[in-house]
Amino acid sequence: MSDTYTGEFYCVKCKAKREATGQVVVANDRRMAKGVCPVCGTKLNRILGKA
Repeated sequence: MSDTYTGEFYCVKCKAKREATGQVVVANDRRMAKGVCPVCGTKLNRILGKA
């Protein structure tokens, strides 16, 4: 059972905010969403806060 996050990510390659869905992972007591840019295919990361 893994959580998903749907919302805005910032794509560094496109230099724009994109709507995407990503998996929520916990690293160093911080929740992070990891997704893929729907336009260019670059990996996206968004820090969500403390777990």
